[in-house]
Amino acid sequence: MSDVEHFEYVFLGGGKGGKTLAMELGRAGKSVAVIERGMIGGSCINVACIPSKALIQDARNVHAAKLAASASLPVEVDMPAVQQRVRAVVSGMVDLNMKGFIAAKFDLILGTGRFVAPRRLEVALNDGGTRTVEGDHVFINTGTTAAIPDVPGLRASAPLTHVEALQAEDVPAKLIIIGGGYIGLEMAQAFHRLGSEVTIIQEMARVAHREDIDVSEAIQDAFKEDGIDVRVGARPVKVDGQSGRAITVTLEDGSSVSGTHILVAAGRVPVTRDLGLDLAGVNVNARGFIEVDERLATSAPNTWAIGEVAGTPMFTHASYDDYRVLKSQLSGGTLTTRDRTIPYAMFVEPELGRIGFNETEAKERGITVRVAKLPMAAVPRARTNGATRGFMKMLIDAHSDRILGFTMLGTNAGDVVTAVQMAMLGGLPYTAVRDAIIAHPLISEGLNLLLLNVPPIAREH
Repeated sequence: MSDVEHFEYVFLGGGKGGKTLAMELGRAGKSVAVIERGMIGGSCINVACIPSKALIQDARNVHAAKLAASASLPVEVDMPAVQQRVRAVVSGMVDLNMKGFIAAKFDLILGTGRFVAPRRLEVALNDGGTRTVEGDHVFINTGTTAAIPDVPGLRASAPLTHVEALQAEDVPAKLIIIGGGYIGLEMAQAFHRLGSEVTIIQEMARVAHREDIDVSEAIQDAFKEDGIDVRVGARPVKVDGQSGRAITVTLEDGSSVSGTHILVAAGRVPVTRDLGLDLAGVNVNARGFIEVDERLATSAPNTWAIGEVAGTPMFTHASYDDYRVLKSQLSGGTLTTRDRTIPYAMFVEPELGRIGFNETEAKERGITVRVAKLPMAAVPRARTNGATRGFMKMLIDAHSDRILGFTMLGTNAGDVVTAVQMAMLGGLPYTAVRDAIIAHPLISEGLNLLLLNVPPIAREH
């Protein structure tokens, strides 16, 4: 074993929350080491948020071109050109991150790390050899990877995950997607617009099953209207063939779906199995996620976990808030993960955005609410844009004018959700939003119209 190198702060993995904290500590003159297998900037930039949204935008451009063209003028998709643009976007952001790393003057160790003792890691370097490092504080930021369900023949079929799908040089002719959550839905619509014949197989009774039923049904209807085959309540029991050639998925009811490629988007599993966490004294739960308290502290002293591997909601903005929590904890502050409200966004059309409770969650918690709902067809800008699918829905406390949650399925939903989020953070009653002068014709103007529909507070007799 090589000599042990000591640092004040050691990060295993370079995801959003960890890299942000590492750069800040490095700029402050602290001794910092970041162990990263090779994805400079983390998975969001390299294989998730950024390349997927670049691909989705290209798919939107193709879709718009198809709508504008006549039936006699088919739109050809230049997939290599699409990939070139995606790679250019990723490369530019990787370069920006690398410049930030260099400016922070921390020690970037490219390799695979595992614990050999509490707060001590051995790193198998990418270019050969090993290094052993230890820290006064150690942060585990290894993220998650795609789960492959235990379906006979599925793993042997060499299925795509979102990582391989985002690197595809050709448009799959017939793409089968296992899973109807955020990733599956985004990939389904993007590849359908690029020219794939797409079938979604969702074992749950509906897609986006954590959303309210009206949201799930509206997404399913929009996808079906566009020509995407959505199979819900469909459990795959067998897979035959090879992805990229010919593939057949047999379902529990005896029916089958055939295609040329299969993509698995059936959830995520934490990257914890081979980290030596037992030697570090770090506990994990039954699903393999690291157990942390509201300070993001693990069961081991001065050992922390960040982002998805710690069970934080699987969004980059949530990992960034973990950075804020840890920054506060290291400086003696009091910020924790308790009671934080994290916004959700899914980048399909119509776009989905949500903040706070939805109706399902409110009911589960026994919270009584007043509900206002407005179809997007009632919003003037949605009509001018030809984007009238979807609706806005706000939950107001049954006994006061407090905003408890907002869901929107429609064009620019994420930005409208942010406006509502600011009102919630400021403690504004819904009436303040209802009576705000919002420029016409913006999509957010729909909030004025929506909140005219809030039922009155029920008076006790």
